[in-house]
Amino acid sequence: MNGTFTVFDGPRSPITQTFGLGIFEELTAEALGRIEQFFIANGAAAVAHEVCPLSGVDVARLLCSRGYLPVEISSVLFRPVTTDGVVPSNIRVRMVEDEHDLWARVSADAWAEEHPELRDFILELGTIFAHRPDLRRFLAEVDGEPAATGVVSLHEGVALLSGAATLPKFRRRGAQAALLSARLDYAEAQGCDLAMMVAEAGSGSQRNAERRGFRVAYTRTKWQFDLPNPE
Repeated sequence: MNGTFTVFDGPRSPITQTFGLGIFEELTAEALGRIEQFFIANGAAAVAHEVCPLSGVDVARLLCSRGYLPVEISSVLFRPVTTDGVVPSNIRVRMVEDEHDLWARVSADAWAEEHPELRDFILELGTIFAHRPDLRRFLAEVDGEPAATGVVSLHEGVALLSGAATLPKFRRRGAQAALLSARLDYAEAQGCDLAMMVAEAGSGSQRNAERRGFRVAYTRTKWQFDLPNPE
């Protein structure tokens, strides 16, 4: 729609939003209005856009003029795909093929510590992940216990690393570093040459990624306009 990818995944899903706003075509008030009507017609709780700074200041001005507020700032990071690091002997990382419930539960419980409202969504997302042919789920075990999750999806030589979540009792013990190494090894074996990931701007996750060779490509802002509850 007007050069923008528009996604509806349920009224309150965090991925009900747009991507590429103002990047491929100039954004006008008329075009933005059509996008907003799409979300309204489908019963979305809000209209949200993940906006790259390369779209220009005029996009931000237009969003401000229509009452949007920034709700999230995240960094898109990248690095070459190469073998990365040594996994500690007490951590085992494996690709998950059939243990859907285990992987989904570990991921959901880890996310729920800071975002309890996302638990049900993460459980549902685990089912979707299990059926995507371009995506692989990884599980890290610390001293034999399920501890952390990660995902890698491949597209045209690019490995997107996502789904990083660690149960509170296992944090700061190297589980995510081990998952990163395993996923980069897998991506290299599949012929990928570039890895990317997204982290909250300035967060510990971003600092950890930069220590492992990732660099910031750009920082994006999520803008949101809450719609009135029809009830």
